[in-house]
Amino acid sequence: MANIASAQKRNRQMQKRRARNRAAMSSLRTAIKRARTAVDGKAADAAALVKDAISTIDKAVSRGVLKKQTAARYTSRLSLRGRAAKPAAQA
Repeated sequence: MANIASAQKRNRQMQKRRARNRAAMSSLRTAIKRARTAVDGKAADAAALVKDAISTIDKAVSRGVLKKQTAARYTSRLSLRGRAAKPAAQA
């Protein structure tokens, strides 16, 4: 436990930021998982869920939760999976 006032304040700030980051990562993972299962299951709303997941990824980058390149990798893999499933859905 910190005894110095500035260290106590840093601990309080860290706890708030950690809670905010954990909530953001949880919603990010949920959005990605929903999009993946929709694409793999060839659901009708798969395109909308992929778009929503990509939007959530971009928001995480702007809030500083994810690094830019990590977000680019997630987006790329998600859109690649969506494009691979699209011809099968049309056939």
